[in-house]
Amino acid sequence: MKLLLDENLSHRLVARLAEAFPGTASVHQVELRSQSDDTVIWPYAAEQGFAIVSKDEDFRRLSLLRGYPPKVIWLVAGNAETNQIADLLLRHKDRIITFLDEQNEDSLLILNLNDSDTGPSTR
Repeated sequence: MKLLLDENLSHRLVARLAEAFPGTASVHQVELRSQSDDTVIWPYAAEQGFAIVSKDEDFRRLSLLRGYPPKVIWLVAGNAETNQIADLLLRHKDRIITFLDEQNEDSLLILNLNDSDTGPSTR
């Protein structure tokens, strides 16, 4: 499964994540940039086989309310720089791949920039 980066994340992450997560795109690239309504991004991600990566609390809520698809990777990262976000996602590559596995029924993976714990944070 590929990652769809919400508009609160830099489109420059796509290049940084391309090798680890092939097919990753930004909402900017798929022409959803002007769509501030998360309910437009949600079905697009589900239909196109993306998991949504966001710092937006609304996607966390939608994930808990609706389940998946799509799956959501929620980043608790405040105003982190693009390099910090890339490092966070790459550092947790194995957890993300396990989370995205079709047999894994979890709908939400929480990654916290300031959390040194690498244990599961899924729902």
